[in-house]
Amino acid sequence: MEIRGKVHEIGAVQQVTDTFKKRDLVVQYAENPQFVEYIRFEATQDRTSLFDNLNVGDEVEVSFNLRGRPWTNRDGVTSYFNSLVAWRVAKVTTTAVDPGQSAPGPQAFDAPSPVDISADEGKDDDLPF
Repeated sequence: MEIRGKVHEIGAVQQVTDTFKKRDLVVQYAENPQFVEYIRFEATQDRTSLFDNLNVGDEVEVSFNLRGRPWTNRDGVTSYFNSLVAWRVAKVTTTAVDPGQSAPGPQAFDAPSPVDISADEGKDDDLPF
């Protein structure tokens, strides 16, 4: 999964145990600018360095996996937790557009030429239908 937004907060690396470390990144996500969401991503182990070159305010695209797991407390009550685990973060570069010009759209590609299937009338059709 991927999401685009603006870096709101970059957490420090947390050494949870001797062999496990993690780091958080909070991204402002404004699909609807009236209701901005703050999405927390985490990176673990050697991927904590993914956030090293980021600054608050950077526009980024975060590629992540959605993970979920149960946890049962001492009283036998089970709770469920979700986490968004980042595996790639890329800064989004925007180019300035002259106000008189329209923004560049998706790049066009050359579609293959249409094929006239009636052109081979003399050949036997070996399709079973």
